[in-house]
Amino acid sequence: MQRVLILQHPSLGQCNLNVLNSLNLPAATPSGRTLRIPVADDFQVSETLSHALLEQSIDYAVLPDMAFSDLGLIVSDMDSTLITIECVDEIAAGVGLKEQVTEITEQAMRGELDFEQSLRRRVALLAGLDARVLQEVYDKVLQLSPGAEYLLDECKKHGVKFLLVSGGFTFFTERLQQRLGFEYQHANVLEISDGKLTGKLVGKIVDAQTKADLLAEYRAKLGLQAHQVLAMGDGANDIPMLLESGVGIAYRAKPKAQAHADACIRFGGLEAVRGWFR
Repeated sequence: MQRVLILQHPSLGQCNLNVLNSLNLPAATPSGRTLRIPVADDFQVSETLSHALLEQSIDYAVLPDMAFSDLGLIVSDMDSTLITIECVDEIAAGVGLKEQVTEITEQAMRGELDFEQSLRRRVALLAGLDARVLQEVYDKVLQLSPGAEYLLDECKKHGVKFLLVSGGFTFFTERLQQRLGFEYQHANVLEISDGKLTGKLVGKIVDAQTKADLLAEYRAKLGLQAHQVLAMGDGANDIPMLLESGVGIAYRAKPKAQAHADACIRFGGLEAVRGWFR
């Protein structure tokens, strides 16, 4: 399959792209916020080119030249990917422990702590919290990432299924599914007793390997080939599913996740996921 160098920026036509002139690439004209240039299979972005693009806040990637409708499934992380917050951190604010929990979250997302162990530690700190705080976080704090609704609209328009897999909680994934109308969701279940969080989780933990396993399971269920599945996430626990996918996208991600992705969105919103494709 033909490979293309893709550049994305809201005002790409106003950016300085002279650095491309020395690369002997076919002539191409930006279309809106996107420029697509056919390249050889062995083409690699040099440090000079990367620096010149990043300096102008241009997202770039070298990917197979695919139409968005060629995809069959997008598998997405929730916290700091589909939405802007880390839900467990915001729940912890209800007991005055946000700073402590956020530090554990950051360590886990950087790959410095075992995810399941870190999640159980964070959830244990929530013991005794009134469960109504979950709805307050959903109503007052949770925000969709820029471009999320557009991306999901494009999925529906082009027949691309959407699976939300999260190391967070079903309280939020279920409500997002109802709100946005995507097909599938899996996450962890908070135990609630007498209207209060117990500090425990119910059932098997959705961790990094579970995310990758769910991707493979739905790929098989839907009869898709590897290249028809896109995964996107931001943390170390998303790396296995990024590697399991045909196209792995690191969204405003930690360095470890970026290093294992086929494309990184550093500046744009989730509309840039659509922009990688014709």
